[in-house]
Amino acid sequence: MSNEELQEYVTVRVADQLFGIPVLEVHDVLRNLSLTKVPLASPEVAGVLNLRGRIVTAIDVRKRLGLPELPEGENGMSVVVESQGEPYSLLIDNVGEVLELNPDDLQQNPVTLDARWREVSAGIHRLEDKLLVILQIDRLLNFAGNSEIAA
Repeated sequence: MSNEELQEYVTVRVADQLFGIPVLEVHDVLRNLSLTKVPLASPEVAGVLNLRGRIVTAIDVRKRLGLPELPEGENGMSVVVESQGEPYSLLIDNVGEVLELNPDDLQQNPVTLDARWREVSAGIHRLEDKLLVILQIDRLLNFAGNSEIAA
């Protein structure tokens, strides 16, 4: 199989679960964020940050997926993606490696996958010792039926 046929994913970890984001959708990886809270924003909106002069809405992926908060004292990371022309910072635990996977190996979401996860997943890849849930960014950012996330 040629490399052109493989799909590349940036792997991110959120609460010990491995997720994949298509590499072409990742614009930046950030650490040590300084967020400004947004009054009356949806609970998934952790705040906003200034990234090279652009205001970026930060989304807490743990809250979005119904996972417990990051333990006190632990610092997460952020992956900047774009949806409908707007930048978003996805707050995650950490960033892993870039994996090249055969798109033919992408499987449908198992029925046992949490409904919130199924809603945002394009499918799964079975790796040697874990599942890689492939995130659909537009669906991840469309919570509560509201495509305008930030107030």
